[in-house]
Amino acid sequence: MQKSGGYNGFSLTECLLAVGTIAVGMLFIAGVFPVGIHFNTIASERTIAAVIADEAFAKIRLYAAGNPIDVNDDIAIDLLRTDQLTNYGLPIVGINPIEFSYPSDPNMDINRKQFYWSALCRLTEPRIDPNDPRRLVQVTVFVCRKIGSGTTYPGWAANWPVPVPVGILAVAAPDTLQIDQPAFINEGCTIVDNQTGQIYRVLERDASMPDMIVLDRPWQGKILPGLVWVVPPPVGGGRGPCIAVYQRVIRL
Repeated sequence: MQKSGGYNGFSLTECLLAVGTIAVGMLFIAGVFPVGIHFNTIASERTIAAVIADEAFAKIRLYAAGNPIDVNDDIAIDLLRTDQLTNYGLPIVGINPIEFSYPSDPNMDINRKQFYWSALCRLTEPRIDPNDPRRLVQVTVFVCRKIGSGTTYPGWAANWPVPVPVGILAVAAPDTLQIDQPAFINEGCTIVDNQTGQIYRVLERDASMPDMIVLDRPWQGKILPGLVWVVPPPVGGGRGPCIAVYQRVIRL
């Protein structure tokens, strides 16, 4: 026997509560799936990024060793300095752009690849003897993603994301910098000090003063005006391409 306004022995109020509970549950599940996909994507990209970084460090070692027969197959160690970072793509003559992409398959069109790396190098000690092959070099590798074959980026590569220098105008607080190109640095970006190679995370960019960025720790830079390196968003705007930044001191 049904209750008035109800169904199968349940009142109308009880039915509405059950439907409401199911609806809330479905909304919760629908909300959880995108979050789960997002975090799964991040985890996958970080795993791939670590593999790409290891390959990048290995390639830098190979190019630093050079080919005694081919003078173009060498990194120009003489261009590296102790007081500033040097873009790895520039002191190498004739390097094949395919070397900066992943997977590093020469038979695959580079424009179809999604992952790219680039590096900044800095000597960690003065070159007392120019002929001494033992040189400790701080190598900072940026691993990035590219979304869309037609996407372009600021910097020397244009067709894939690379770090570019951004000027520091002032240190407004121990952990706050004033920069000259706010469109290049957003919340969550990783920046690298041009003088020391130290890595910082940007926690916030002031909405009312977009040229002010807050770092995850006090700034340790020495000389102003200075520079930081960052991988900017695509030309025209979009998601930040940098997945992770890795750093090692290796002997080249």
